[in-house]
Amino acid sequence: MSGNALTRRALLRHAACLATLGVQSKFVLADIRLGSSAMVSTLSDGYLSLPPEMVFGSMPKDQLKEILRRNQANLNTYEPECNIALYRDGKNTVIFDVGAGPDFMPTSGKLSETLDVVGLSPDEVTQVVFTHAHPDHIWGVLDDFDDPLFPNATYHFGRKEWDYWWDPATVDSIGADRASFAVGAKRRMEAIEDQVEFFEDGQEILPKIAARASFGHTPGHMAFEIRDGNDAVMIVGDALGNPHVAFERPDWHSGTDQDPDTAATARKSLLDQVSHEQMKIIGFHLPDGGIGRVEKTGSAYRFIGETS
Repeated sequence: MSGNALTRRALLRHAACLATLGVQSKFVLADIRLGSSAMVSTLSDGYLSLPPEMVFGSMPKDQLKEILRRNQANLNTYEPECNIALYRDGKNTVIFDVGAGPDFMPTSGKLSETLDVVGLSPDEVTQVVFTHAHPDHIWGVLDDFDDPLFPNATYHFGRKEWDYWWDPATVDSIGADRASFAVGAKRRMEAIEDQVEFFEDGQEILPKIAARASFGHTPGHMAFEIRDGNDAVMIVGDALGNPHVAFERPDWHSGTDQDPDTAATARKSLLDQVSHEQMKIIGFHLPDGGIGRVEKTGSAYRFIGETS
């Protein structure tokens, strides 16, 4: 039996054990091999439970219902997975985003438990790379004692994103419903400030890992292209936030995007690139571990999950 099969079995056992303790959690593990020595896996931080109106409220209702019907989804619940990408090449152990930690919502913040299950100590993580600083992506940078969860890591932040959340005016301009996002991001950024390295769009932040601007969901949201020879994968963060509407109608505004027009442009650009180059993607909120590919169908796109 393969090592992956054993790992999956361990995850299921651990999830069942947690369920008996009354903890709701979904653990997922999927992986992509890049070149001869690198591997990208997805580890679950649990899932979110959000009001569907928060995401889909501004979309045309009749057309939205038809898209969701075709995709066997509905407007009654919205519980997207939270998939954290882990890259290992024998030298670097890199986490992309860190999940929600213990203070956001009870269905998320499971990364520490997942790391225990897969046998990876936080001390072994050498690099942490952020797509953006929303709570489900950065609040997990601190543990239950408010210490950095990954004490030996260097933290990589897009300069534009860091400056936005670091700005003291953000808490007043972001809107009352998101003011806690700004306060929470700033507190966690202060805790890791001395270990941060900044990067810009297009920069190779680590060997074989390049930043790719995908602004709009937040002002400095970044995607990351990992390429090893002919193998490549794009980590899209929240630029592609669901497996149906974001692909079929990337022009529609999502309620979770801070700048909906810019986010729609970024979605279309990413979808054009990854479908043309037949590049695999990893989405933070896409299903079944978040790994898949994109197929263009006319003027729309389709997400095809790795398990499809």
